[in-house]
Amino acid sequence: MTVRIGYAAGAFDLFHVGHLNILRHAKENCDFLIAGVVSDEMLRLVKKVEPVVPCTERAEIVRSISYVDRVHVETVPDKLDTWRELRFTHFFKGDDWRGTEKGARLEQEFAQVGVEVVYFPYTVHTSSTALRRALEVMTATHQRDDDAAPDLVASFG
Repeated sequence: MTVRIGYAAGAFDLFHVGHLNILRHAKENCDFLIAGVVSDEMLRLVKKVEPVVPCTERAEIVRSISYVDRVHVETVPDKLDTWRELRFTHFFKGDDWRGTEKGARLEQEFAQVGVEVVYFPYTVHTSSTALRRALEVMTATHQRDDDAAPDLVASFG
């Protein structure tokens, strides 16, 4: 019997139920699950995103999830380089990649080395991007309130 080694990669920044769903589904479809946590440097380089939670903390959060057997911090942008190091048999991704150019390229590259790409339903109602936007709005609102406070105090003085 062949052991199914799964790999599910993500930033896992602002950890939410969508992340948990991907890891749960991944574990249901493999014998051993490696969760790839994208490093701060790779997030900046590839996604042009500044992480809210540092990589060491994100890795610790993911490591604590019962579905995860091992955590791997990704420090290279090429998933095939990661595969060469870890030798997983299945690569798990949200179905927002299915049918895209990036998804097709990923499927082709992994097919050449015998890795199956498996898609899971993307949790539409929550995402790190949506949470990041909400934080930006809250921060901007809080900043405006702080800036207005001296005027408010002066008007009552």
